[in-house]
Formats: sequence, C-alpha cells, structure tokens
Amino acid sequence: MKAADFDYYRVDSLEDALDRLTELGEDAKVLAGGQSLVPMMNFRLARPAALVDIMRVEELRGIERDGDVLRIRAATTHGEVEHAAELEGGYEVLRAAAAWVGHEPIRSRGTFGGSLAHADPTAEWCLIAVALGAVIEIAGPAGEREVPAEEFLLGYFTTALEPDEIVTAVRFPARCRRAAMQEFARRHGDFALVAVAVALPDDGEPRVVLGGVGDVPVRARDAEQVLADSPDSFEEAARAAAAEIDPGADLHASPDYRRRLATTLVHRALEEAVADGR
Repeated sequence: MKAADFDYYRVDSLEDALDRLTELGEDAKVLAGGQSLVPMMNFRLARPAALVDIMRVEELRGIERDGDVLRIRAATTHGEVEHAAELEGGYEVLRAAAAWVGHEPIRSRGTFGGSLAHADPTAEWCLIAVALGAVIEIAGPAGEREVPAEEFLLGYFTTALEPDEIVTAVRFPARCRRAAMQEFARRHGDFALVAVAVALPDDGEPRVVLGGVGDVPVRARDAEQVLADSPDSFEEAARAAAAEIDPGADLHASPDYRRRLATTLVHRALEEAVADGR
C-alpha cells in the first residue's frame, strides 16, 4: 500500500524544526529515520498531514561520554550506537541490545530517539532506558525539559511528548557493568514475544524490566526485591517476575506461554549480567 497524501518539510536546525511543528499543529509528525513511522503510514495505520524531517539537524546527532554519564542524541542511528567506542567501560549492554534491533539496514537508518518517541513496548531501547534509569531530554517552544524514561513512556505508541516537542537526547546517568538483555522472537529481527533487560548496579537498586507483556515496559518489582534481599537468587527472582506480570493473548502466544518465556529469559539475563560484570 501507499501512504495517504502528506506535506514534507526538511529542516537544518532544531529551531527550524520547532518552528515548523508549531506552525503545522498536532497533525504533523517528526521524521527521524522512518523505520517505524513510514511502514505505519504505508499501511494507513498513521496518516499525518505533514512530516518534519530532522535527519540533517547536526545538533541532534552524536554520542558523548563524560565520566559515568552517557548522552546519545536523538538522531543517532542504531548502528552508530552499536559501534560506539563511548560504550566501553560500563555501557556494553547497549551494544548487545543493538544487535537485537531489526536487521542491519534498519539499524543503519533507524534512530535512537525515534525509537523512544515511537514507544513500542517491546522496543529494545525503551527497555534499556527504563532498566538503566535514563532521562529523556526534550525541547519545545516553551523551552527544554527532562523526563525520566518510566514517566516518558505512557502506553502503546504514547509518550509524554507534546505535539510541538522533540526528543533531543537520551541521557544515562550512571554506568552499569552488570547488565544484560535477552529476548525471544519467532525469527531474528521480528518483534519479541517477550524481552527482558536487567541491571545490577554495584551501588543502587536492581532493575528487571520486561517487554511484550504490557502496554509499556514493565518493571518486575517483586523480582527486584528478591534480588535486593538475596543477590544470587536468580531462580526465585525469575519466578517472581513471571508471577507478577499480566500478559495478554494474541495470535503469537498465550499468557501462560509468555510467563514461561519470562521465567527463562529473566534467569538467562541475570546469569549473563553477572558473567559480563566479572
């Protein structure tokens, strides 16, 4: 199928992008890579009246590391993240997660910030952002603001962004040597039936985050409490995570199957996180 008619605007600066979004109103969408939005438009699942293409905005591209803090600008591609030297020394889990993102052509065009703004609850970057306590940096006509990832992701394809705002960067405040991601899909590159991201910081609370089991990435807080009380209780934590989720049913998997997957994947992710952090 083909997309419905729309107007197309290419901008060269963040200021121009914000001005254009303000002018066009809530029927306009930001285009950053287009690996999720364009297919939805082709299937007429999304019908924006206009697209504002930000891929030439240099101030929205790049990766910065300042000590333990990692900042990934919104228009940085998945592939650029996957191969970034800045991930060494505590952020290697992002490289591992990038390998799960679609196929290489998708990783070469799709963008980090675009994935967060799209807010698919199985998207790897959404899970990683919640697991590592990321902060989403946002710009709009009223100025700049920051929103924690958990508060930014509100539901299926729904975020805290206003129609005239743009994600400018994602900031990770602290590295985590012991972190891992696991997922299961029918075929490599397909959307995961269940995905899991875990983070076991040396100084901070454990985090266990699941995708594919709700309309946002779900923190398994009972499992996190098990790990806080007994850091080596991986099997108990995995069972707790599966018991506390309430996944839906669809053509691909039943709720019970997703719970069994969650048990296995949480256990694997915890083992991998500890092994990688040694």
